[in-house]
Amino acid sequence: MTIAKSVVHAGRLPTHFHRAGSGDPVIFLHGSGPGVTAWANWRFALPALASDFDCIAPDLWGFARSGHPDPPPIGARAWMELWVEQVIALMEHLGIARAHLVGNSMGGAIALHLLYRHRDRFQRVVLMGTVGAPHRMTEQLDVAWGFYEEPTAERLAQIIRWFVYDPATVGGDLEAIARDRLAAALDPVVRRSYEAMFPAPRQQHLDALVLPEEVYRELDRPILLVHGRDDVVVPLETSLWLLPRSPRVQLHVFGQCSHWVQIEKRESFNELVRAFLRGKL
Repeated sequence: MTIAKSVVHAGRLPTHFHRAGSGDPVIFLHGSGPGVTAWANWRFALPALASDFDCIAPDLWGFARSGHPDPPPIGARAWMELWVEQVIALMEHLGIARAHLVGNSMGGAIALHLLYRHRDRFQRVVLMGTVGAPHRMTEQLDVAWGFYEEPTAERLAQIIRWFVYDPATVGGDLEAIARDRLAAALDPVVRRSYEAMFPAPRQQHLDALVLPEEVYRELDRPILLVHGRDDVVVPLETSLWLLPRSPRVQLHVFGQCSHWVQIEKRESFNELVRAFLRGKL
């Protein structure tokens, strides 16, 4: 399967994205760890799901090879406005009227905001290890968002290890991801954006991603919550909070799995997402 890379100027800044396959469009939204790229998050999902869907994975503004506002806005609330704008602008540029959403961690919160503000543009939604529900910040997420307080290879390697339950099950793929992400994280423009997103104290930014509680009951699109039981970065309680507040929802929990379901349990995750997006679940 060919994975195409493109850069388009949709909206106020350029967007770099990966695209593969054909069929119903699916937009994959990555998380917020230091040095993250769309490809780092979705390197196993896109090739697997492109046989059924038109898979589009953008680097969000402020990350990797997409645009970086100068000066950058401060705080996650201000950045959320940009990310919602970016996704809609990209859809308009590509001629996509409606799409499915798959959001990882912070990407899950973006998916929820998109669904709230532009409900008619989206069909089915997968939220994996999602933020966007009220909870106390874990030490691991605080370290990840505060990476530039000590931006070393060792610290980034530790953060990446927290993302999986058992690093041995991922093997050399984990080291490759860590190397790629360190190179991206040390780019001074990437650093400028990232430090502006999550300045201390960081609980405020986690809280800023949460919608008013009554809103969640209005999100009537089918939602699949996917979570690792042993997630130490974003705890399972976030999905458990969303479960009774979302009208058309189901939850799948993976045991012996931390924050990166799409990597640690990639074959099962890909089949689960395929079945859900095809309306088989």
